[in-house]
Amino acid sequence: MALTTVPGRTGRTGPARPHAKRRRGGRDRHAEGLAGYVFLSPWLIGLMGVTAIPMLLSLWLSFTNYDILTPLSEVQWVGLANYERMFTADPSYWHAVRVTVTFALVAVPLKLAAALGVALLLNRAWRGVGLFRALFYLPSLLGGSVALAIVWVNMFNRDGAFNSFLALFGIEGLPWVSDPDWALQTLMVLAIWQFGAPMVIFLAGLKQVPGELYEAASVDGAGRVRQFWHVTLPMLSPVIFFNLVLETINGFQGFTAAFVLSNGTGGPVDSTLMYTLKLYISGFTDLEMGYASAMAWVFLLAIGLITVVFFSTGRFWVHYSDGEK
Repeated sequence: MALTTVPGRTGRTGPARPHAKRRRGGRDRHAEGLAGYVFLSPWLIGLMGVTAIPMLLSLWLSFTNYDILTPLSEVQWVGLANYERMFTADPSYWHAVRVTVTFALVAVPLKLAAALGVALLLNRAWRGVGLFRALFYLPSLLGGSVALAIVWVNMFNRDGAFNSFLALFGIEGLPWVSDPDWALQTLMVLAIWQFGAPMVIFLAGLKQVPGELYEAASVDGAGRVRQFWHVTLPMLSPVIFFNLVLETINGFQGFTAAFVLSNGTGGPVDSTLMYTLKLYISGFTDLEMGYASAMAWVFLLAIGLITVVFFSTGRFWVHYSDGEK
């Protein structure tokens, strides 16, 4: 027990007063809390200024007829008119939804399949395997850059490198990026080609699969194919789930390549009119920012719903090494 000198009685000691300890402890906790908020202040300022306040403003604008040129003080409240127009009176909106869903349903599974296949090939102690991993990851570093999209468009033009390659085998090429039947497919190929990021995640997951499982499966007579289906895939299911969620969200958010290929119009014949591109055209070309804000909030809710579906169904097929689902 701490002792302290009792005032007025020299040489005598007694127990420290509890209320003095409480005051000191309260001051210490207050100082620590204040220091924590000081260190968090840059993030909090960014959260409020870049995310929270703009989101709330966008939600308010979705119920107005804001057109960018009109001051906010003169904006008219239109209620659910933007949402009603979106669902009942704008055919191009539903066309953009179909294009985006088609893109995601085709590109995302093929991208993950390519990433997993290359990861299986590179999960070996080959000479120079590190160089190949870096080369396969390189396209993902470029991401959705405008320069990469421009190179891709030039590659698939009528006089591009791809048609020149086909000409070596006597095959006549097509104007891929200007053909409505093939323009979206060129964007899919670009998305699939950038499989480096999920590939690296798959590689990390493969490193965590215990070798004893493959040895036991081999002893039981399982070949490479059965080992893949009954050992590799179940053990990789958490990694597959992680990549599936991220790549699905990225697939629905595709914008840069579609914008560059179509010069910001969604052409040819609206074949590349992705949802985000339609949102951009509504807000910054047609100057219907209120309508674009409504589109953005519907998009946010749709992505959230898709994520909820993934997490709700994941417990039926995602298996963890500790037995949990």
